[in-house]
Amino acid sequence: MDFSTIGVTLIAFLLTVLLLLVRSWKSKLIYRKLPPGPPALPFLGNALQIDKRAPDKCLMKLAKKYGSVFTVWLGPRPAVVLCGYETVKEALVNQADDFGARGTVPSIRKITNGYGIASSNGHRSLQLRNFAVKTLRHFGRGSKTLESFIQQEAECLVEVFRRTEGSAFDPTFQLTCATANIMCAVVFGNRFDYTDKNLLTLLDMITENMRVISSPWGQLYDLLPSILDRLPGPHNRLFKNAAKIKDFLREMIQNHKDVHTKDRPWDFTASFLAKMEEEEDNPKTEFNDENLLLSIFNIFLAGTDTTSSTMRWGLLLFLKYPDVQEKIQNEIDEVIGSERTPAMEDREKMPYTNAAICEIQRYSNIIPLNLPHTVTRDTDFKGFVIPKGMIVIPVLASVLYDCNCWENPNSFNPDRFLDEEGRFKKNEAFMPFSSGNRMCIGKTVAQMQLFLFLTTLLQNFTLRSPVEPHTIDISPLSSGFSTLHRPYQLYCVPRKSARHMASE
Repeated sequence: MDFSTIGVTLIAFLLTVLLLLVRSWKSKLIYRKLPPGPPALPFLGNALQIDKRAPDKCLMKLAKKYGSVFTVWLGPRPAVVLCGYETVKEALVNQADDFGARGTVPSIRKITNGYGIASSNGHRSLQLRNFAVKTLRHFGRGSKTLESFIQQEAECLVEVFRRTEGSAFDPTFQLTCATANIMCAVVFGNRFDYTDKNLLTLLDMITENMRVISSPWGQLYDLLPSILDRLPGPHNRLFKNAAKIKDFLREMIQNHKDVHTKDRPWDFTASFLAKMEEEEDNPKTEFNDENLLLSIFNIFLAGTDTTSSTMRWGLLLFLKYPDVQEKIQNEIDEVIGSERTPAMEDREKMPYTNAAICEIQRYSNIIPLNLPHTVTRDTDFKGFVIPKGMIVIPVLASVLYDCNCWENPNSFNPDRFLDEEGRFKKNEAFMPFSSGNRMCIGKTVAQMQLFLFLTTLLQNFTLRSPVEPHTIDISPLSSGFSTLHRPYQLYCVPRKSARHMASE
């Protein structure tokens, strides 16, 4: 190597070091007004300090030391954490425009590439969310409304439960099929039989993906995606399954295109296709094949898993607390009776049932960390400056379990949603669907399913556990992306038989 080559190499090395120093200096300037937080390791950040099976609890514990606004490092990336009702509300509601953008989750970004409702931002997000909210509000084909779809599926669920003939079983499969069929109705206008091979394969992939994304492997991928992309491991199943799910959805979309008529938009897919035709001459339209595919992907997966998981938590809590189940059944007998299917108009007349369902949602804490947000501009917040583009984690668990808003938040108690006269009362800290500009668009669909499915089941059955109620463990199995309950079984006692036996 001659001296000229050595000189060029040395200059290149010095310039690289200088560039790294400048970047480091700029980073310090950018982050100098960030909230304080726990000391972080180079490259790994605070990864070793956060329990991968209960990150929400770790963050809530850190909030006691560093305050309701603090910084953690997700590998090499900083993120601002918000804890407690007042702080989360101030950000998501009072400063909704500043905190209203979706933060990047590497695993979700890899699957969606920024398309669809859940992971898009800016004009795309605004257009897709407004369209989805309007379409879901006016869902239906003729007289076939969303409520009637859910009522029909609830009756199917009752028949499936009845076929167990008093044997103990795990209700996960049946409840997931039921909620998946409602999402099929919403996006495709039809349902599948519970034995349909396509449905079973699809649900297996959804279940596995939720397990992976909530596992330490899933969280590790989101911390160090560039490294794990090159390594084998369970995290790769997430992307293989997502590709297969998208293939299934593409086939369903193509079937819609083959029979689609513009004058009859009866479900989300058909409505989106009609909008695509309407804007086919607009070069800047967001109504295209990729946004259709990923929007359906978002709606189907989110709606299926979260509602099914909430219902599974509900049945588990009914087993643990038979008195709650009995009070709901008494209200069902008084308001609905046994001769007709429950309807949404019944809910206002059933304050205890409404309170119990809300308490199930609060206690189960299905999405404990929320989906991440990001600030749209440099933002002053509680004495700190959060720079544009910074990841923000509004911890929903810290709202649903805020001891300043809930008495004994770690206990399950439907009475907290009732006043002294037994009427239903609201609590502003009840945010299972988040709040602000990024509130879950499927809130109404989920609420309808929870009420109609649970009341229809308890109208027909008394649910019992094979073990004594006091031995049932209702602590979470894990609470990563989603809060998972421990495995359990139940058996169904037909209510007419139970009443008949009691009278004898």
